[in-house]
Amino acid sequence: MQVNMDINEIKSYLPHRYPFLLVDRIVEIEEKKIVGIKNVTINEPFFVGHFPEHPVMPGVLIIEALAQTCGVLALKREENKGKLAYFVSINNAKFRKPVFPGDTLRLEVEVIKHKPKLVQAHGAARVGESVVTEADLLFAIVGK
Repeated sequence: MQVNMDINEIKSYLPHRYPFLLVDRIVEIEEKKIVGIKNVTINEPFFVGHFPEHPVMPGVLIIEALAQTCGVLALKREENKGKLAYFVSINNAKFRKPVFPGDTLRLEVEVIKHKPKLVQAHGAARVGESVVTEADLLFAIVGK
C-alpha cells in the first residue's frame, strides 16, 4: 500500500537521530513489506572521510538504512510499540555497486519470519533499477 510517512513519523518509531537516522521517507508499507527512501547528499557527515576526493557511501551504512527501514515495520506493530529492534546478525551481504552523492536509495525490505522477540528479513537497496546492496537481517525485539 502506498503511503507517505515523513521523517517526523519515522522518528516516532525509531530511536535514531541525526547523524545516524538513515531513512528519509517510507513510501510503501504492507504487513510483511516496506519501502523506504534515503536521499544521499554530499552533506552527509561520512563523506568527509569516505573518501574526500571520491565520495562513496559506506556499505555498512546502506545495510543500516535497510535495518532502520525494517525497524519501522517491526516497531509499527501494536505488540512492539515502545520497544527497540536490536541487530542480531547480518548474513549474505553483497555490495554490488557504489552509492554516490546525488543517488536516491530505494530500501526494500521483506519480513521472512516474525516471532514475538525475533524478526528475520531480507533487504535490497536499489539506485534506479540496479540492486546496489542486499542482505539477510535478524533483529531482537526488546523492551526499553
